[in-house]
Amino acid sequence: MATPFDPRSAPARIEPEPLSTSSDDTESLDVWGFRDTRFRARPDGVVELTGRRYELSGQELPDLLHWVQETIHPDVSPHDLNPAHYPPPIPPPVRNEAFLEEIRKIVGPDQLSEAAELRLRRGHGHTLEEMWAIKYGALPRVPDLLVWPQDEGQVEAIVQSAVRHDVVLIPYGGGTNVTDALRCPRHEHRMIVSVDMGRMNRVLWIDPVNRMAAIQAGAVGRNIQRVLAKYGFTLGHEPDSVEFSTLGGWIATHCSGMKKNRYGNIEDIVLDLRVVTARGLLDRSAVFPRESVGSSDLRRWIFGSEGCLGIVTSAVVKVVPLPEAQVYGSIVFPDFESGVRFLYDLEAQGNTPASVRLVDNLQFQLSQMLKPRSTGLRHLESRLQRLFVTKVKGFALDRMSACTLVFEGTGREVKAQQRATYALARRYGGLAGGASNGQRGYQLTFGIAYIRDWIMNHWLLGESFETSVPWSQTLPLCESVKRRIHEECAKRNIAGTPFVTCRVTQLYPTGVCIYFYFAFYFKGLSKPAEIYAEIEHAARDEILRSGGSLSHHHGIGKIRQPFLPRIGSPGVATWAREIKAAVDPTNVFGAANQLFGNSDA
Repeated sequence: MATPFDPRSAPARIEPEPLSTSSDDTESLDVWGFRDTRFRARPDGVVELTGRRYELSGQELPDLLHWVQETIHPDVSPHDLNPAHYPPPIPPPVRNEAFLEEIRKIVGPDQLSEAAELRLRRGHGHTLEEMWAIKYGALPRVPDLLVWPQDEGQVEAIVQSAVRHDVVLIPYGGGTNVTDALRCPRHEHRMIVSVDMGRMNRVLWIDPVNRMAAIQAGAVGRNIQRVLAKYGFTLGHEPDSVEFSTLGGWIATHCSGMKKNRYGNIEDIVLDLRVVTARGLLDRSAVFPRESVGSSDLRRWIFGSEGCLGIVTSAVVKVVPLPEAQVYGSIVFPDFESGVRFLYDLEAQGNTPASVRLVDNLQFQLSQMLKPRSTGLRHLESRLQRLFVTKVKGFALDRMSACTLVFEGTGREVKAQQRATYALARRYGGLAGGASNGQRGYQLTFGIAYIRDWIMNHWLLGESFETSVPWSQTLPLCESVKRRIHEECAKRNIAGTPFVTCRVTQLYPTGVCIYFYFAFYFKGLSKPAEIYAEIEHAARDEILRSGGSLSHHHGIGKIRQPFLPRIGSPGVATWAREIKAAVDPTNVFGAANQLFGNSDA
């Protein structure tokens, strides 16, 4: 029998020490991720991932490049490179001398910088067009000054100074945005200041009884995980970018994570916010399990606001004890359609694993090419598994799909989930693929993010985009978007075969989130990044026509701005503009994203 809870004996809040940073965690300025990690092709065609931090790191991938040649274009070669010209020309800073004089009284000299490459990095996220621009073109406008506030008081002072001197502020977290939200409006004549929240990165306190924590907005996901785990807790929020993105960024983009089935999306995790606006600090007196206070609930306005209404300085979040058990799993299905039907029933029966992701056949093939070279018993085991699946069970290599699973909870919960999940999978012809394949598939998410920048060196452009869609439209949408991309590539006479693939990544009672990946060979094309943008625009048009959402968790930024009139009435646009005018009448937070900006930003 459990011991009755006595609040009088409850332990005090824990105040963790600041987390020390490691020089090994230095991030790249010109490509995704850590500076010590990137893909490279050896002269013999074997591909490697440098560094030591991922399962793939240091491994030989002997089949990847050959598979790319067969699948996309035969001319992809380790000897034919498209060298980048980073850094591009960087415009000189615009200076507002009155603001500069005042800001030097607010922060110390080590909290300000006009360094060109640092300004450039704060002026873009990770859309394909932005990454192309910094390597092969230029950004016409970047921030003029960087400032690193150390506390909320400094943020308030910076904002009020910007109001007085008509300066634009753009908050910066981890720089992982993929919607052009960080790109500076090209026609902005005022001084633009990037407010980098990187020094406001602490877990301020943990309340172990009420299972809450206060965390500063600049805290990076991987560090939040480390600090909470030290005291036996987790946030459970794990987006693909968790190594680099921040709590403030998750809030500003209305983020979702890979384990949302168990822990929820960001709106389910955040209990309260502190936000500095042009009108002052937005704060409330206390935090409650739930309340009904209408527009006084700051979360309603700030989730998804993309830096246009203010700067999030901290949030109170739910935390949960670290799971007693964590088990990976995988299932192979004869085809993608069977996998989707399995997911529908899995969600309907409840008790869904923390993470469930289903990839189509082309993405399954890619995952096989990303397996390191195997020898000896491991090689024999792999061959026997393949023979069993294809010869005994009759799965076709060009049809089969795979599902990766993460079970978390108590030992009893995990075992119950495993029994129910695998029993259901068998009804749809699914075969258990083993824990090691599930773990590799899940962890591959972090390593595979480095591929985009590597393939650009080999005349390939590729990127991802997402949507959510009701169950009834899931399969038709996947088919129609793939077909539309192929048609658009054919219209532009793109050589080879475009790489178009998708995966289902999050489940809801009413539908799913779908990620698409798209790449093509661009050698010989004029303005390839513009061509990519045109085709991606067409794909998003097809998503909306097929019943999908404009975004599931990436946000709107500027890249999806032209579609806003299709998803909301004119009254919605008026509402958004009037909110902006009331909160920020002089447009200090002038990032010009979503309905708070305009399409030529």
